[in-house]
Amino acid sequence: MASVLFCLSGSMAVMAEEETGGESAGSVTVTAPSVLLMEASTGKVLYEKDADTRRPPASVTKVMTILLIYDALSAGKIHKEDVVTTSEYAASMGGSQVFLEAGEEQTVDTLLKCIVVSSANDACVAMAEYISGTEEAFVQQMNERAKGLGMENTVFKNCNGLDTDGHVTTARDIALMSRELITKYPDVYEYTKIWMDTIVHKTKKGEEEFGLSNTNKLIRQYSYATGLKTGSTGEAKFCLSATAQKDGIDLIAVIMAAPDVKTRFADAQTLLNYGFSICRKYEDQDWESVQKTVKVERGEEDQVKVVQKSGFSYLDVSGADVSGVEKEVVPKASLKAPVKKGQKAGTVQYLLNGEKIGEVELVAAGDVPAMSLKHAIEDVLDSFSL
Repeated sequence: MASVLFCLSGSMAVMAEEETGGESAGSVTVTAPSVLLMEASTGKVLYEKDADTRRPPASVTKVMTILLIYDALSAGKIHKEDVVTTSEYAASMGGSQVFLEAGEEQTVDTLLKCIVVSSANDACVAMAEYISGTEEAFVQQMNERAKGLGMENTVFKNCNGLDTDGHVTTARDIALMSRELITKYPDVYEYTKIWMDTIVHKTKKGEEEFGLSNTNKLIRQYSYATGLKTGSTGEAKFCLSATAQKDGIDLIAVIMAAPDVKTRFADAQTLLNYGFSICRKYEDQDWESVQKTVKVERGEEDQVKVVQKSGFSYLDVSGADVSGVEKEVVPKASLKAPVKKGQKAGTVQYLLNGEKIGEVELVAAGDVPAMSLKHAIEDVLDSFSL
């Protein structure tokens, strides 16, 4: 069952004002002109700087390409073992690539690995064509998916991020699509955590191994790193959507237009360290054990078992001690028949330092039909016999 997550803003989380490059806000100092730090489970922005200015994203574009590939896998439209044939157009891509040849066949799994690990432009186009027929049709899907995620300042013109007029997004929008990818398809980490690997080119010339090396150096440099995607072009400069996990907290740090590789990764680490320093997360590990009974009026049964509908998580950024979270189970006094399974029957309230931080519904664990006429008459007769 899905969990319900609440978050409470503390003074330490109010870091949304814009700054000039290189200046410090609290304990955060970053150089890149556009950055954003987000907690993934809530989508809460912990820090931002010029996060809504449109800029070219370079290969960070591929976060959306990867998301659409996973959407197609999830829908059963494609499968990882499917064989994809590289077109002349896909093979002609410049920039970062794995040098696929026209007519070369690779599996979806292999092409996905090439995109995630080595940022392969040719593999992106091959997958776009396989899923949608043409890159143009795939890019239309990218923009539709972006709109659905609330990415208000994004326009995709291609599937790989090569510099093209009008191909722009923002740090905030990158965080939104990154969050969708890692929360909906966490098995993407199976690819993003690969440091080095090989594929085998199978062409008319024979078979030849080709080495893959992860473009995200944080995977080796930062112990909490889990992904996600780098990007760099002449126009975009150096960009990154970096994901990391520590103590059950997942963060997304977006860097755009950093002046060099070193600054890109340094800024990301600064943001991630800041986020981990202020975030505290509470998760109710015992929610499935909550069981109560509630009286049923004029039902075939006198009472019904009620249970907690879902789990509960809480993110605090104010410095509070979340180990002090208390739980109060508050069932309704009674329910009127008929009672349907899943019907609200009360609440479970969570409190920290006496303040309510959230609640989850109590629901009926089963159906209780209304009392039959025969049963009702018997009840009336029984009352007279007392």
